[in-house]
Parts: sequence; structure tokens; C-alpha cells
Amino acid sequence: MPLAAASRRMIRLAAAFVLLSIVLASAVFAQRGRAPGYGLPVASHDSFDGAFHFCRVAFRGIQGGDGGGWSTDYRDADLNLSTRLSELTKTPVSFDLRTKQPNHLIVQLTQPELFQCPFIMMFEVGNFYIDEVEAKNLRDYLLKGGFLWVDDFWGSYAWTLWESQIRKVFPSGTHPILDLPLDHPLFHQVHSIAKIPQIPSIDHWLSTGGGTSERFADSATPHVRAILDDHDRIMVLMTHNTDFGDAFEREGVNHQYFLTFSVDGYAFGINALIYSMTH
Repeated sequence: MPLAAASRRMIRLAAAFVLLSIVLASAVFAQRGRAPGYGLPVASHDSFDGAFHFCRVAFRGIQGGDGGGWSTDYRDADLNLSTRLSELTKTPVSFDLRTKQPNHLIVQLTQPELFQCPFIMMFEVGNFYIDEVEAKNLRDYLLKGGFLWVDDFWGSYAWTLWESQIRKVFPSGTHPILDLPLDHPLFHQVHSIAKIPQIPSIDHWLSTGGGTSERFADSATPHVRAILDDHDRIMVLMTHNTDFGDAFEREGVNHQYFLTFSVDGYAFGINALIYSMTH
């Protein structure tokens, strides 16, 4: 076979191999419910060392959903909030001795490791889907003392989609969704918070010359809402029409953004973490 023809054949074979690898990887990815890819810190039995780990939930999107996927604001939001927790409180936070960065984890609702996370967080849940098995696991986790914080979803459409999914976990008849008053203990764990901040993504803030409502009139009012257990403990914390995740992730991008939004964002975030671990 001529050298040129042999080279072309090898290139075609290599391309076919790469394509097959992508197809197989995609199939595995789908079977796992959009599980995070290889190399990400997926929670395992050996991941936990007794200190705090930020546990981010990887979830499937819903057709016609509003927002991005589970990895929005990953990974700097996870790292930065964990770092500030270690600096501003005496909470022991797990750190990687090699990288000097906080250990943070990705967990799926079907994993047994979910029950080792005292705190879990989801972002952009206007694009969240949960099936019956996941709903049961999440309900069991929350009723056993777990804490879920969902953040960064805007407007009435995203709220309707989120509520349709969380009602698979807790029906409205037994577990109403409440707006938390500012005298609730959550607002006074470490920092006293006098108002609910509306935090936009830095991109929205810059592109609009300082605007804070990402869906404009439809998301003008930020909300802190919750689902409580029978002892009035928060199980599900919902920050709607605001983006605490960007306050954490983008703290170092723009100094004025940090002063305007990240300071208030961390005050609330630290309070939420402390509440989750003490109630």
C-alpha cells in the first residue's frame, strides 16, 4: 500500500476510534443521569474526613427549563465559600494538603454518599428534573437532618418549574413553602442581615450598567423561602430572584462588584452554612 494511502487509512481509523469513544462516553453519561465527567471530585465513601465539604448536587435538566445546568458557578463558588467559612468562623473545613484548596464534592441524589453530606447545594434549579427514586432519596435525606440550598433562578417561569419538581419530594398539603421573615434565626447566625440582597450575575450587572433584576419586572423582588420539618427546622432553603453563587464565584473579578454584592453574599452564605450544621 502506498505511504500516502496508508496514512489516510490510519487517520480514518483514528477518527473512527475517537468518535466511538465519544459515543460510548455519552452513553455512560446519559445512563448516569448526566453524571459529572472523569476527573471531577465525585463523592465516594473515602471522600469524607470529618471536616466540612461543600457538596454540590449534579442533576438532570428538564425539557424547556430555564437556566443552565448543575455546574453553573462551578468550581470557584464552591471553593470560595468554603475558604471564607474557614476564615470567618472556627468551622473545620477539609483542605487538600497538596493544592492548599478546600476539598469540595459532587454528589448525585442516587448515591449513598448523599447521606454523608450535612449540606448540599444546587444552582439554576429552573432547569431541575427529579424522578421518583431521586425524590425518595432526597426526601429521606432531608427528613434525616439534611439541608438543601437552591439558588440562582429567576422569574415566575423558573419558579413554577422548580416548584413542580420539589413537590415530588414534599407535597404542598403537608409541607408549604414559606417566605422567611428577617427575624428568623437563619438571618442572625453569625452576621445580622437586615435585608434580602438581590445579587445579579456580574455579566448582567455590567451589561445593564448596574441592573440587579435578571428578568427585569418579572424578578424585581428577591425572596428567601423555605420548607420546614415538623420541628420548624429548615430542610430546603430557596433563594429566588438572586444569585449568591456569582457573589462567591466572581468575588475577584471586579472590586466594585465585590463591595456591592459579595460582602452581603458571604454574610448570608456563612449564616446558611452554620444554620445547616447546627439545626
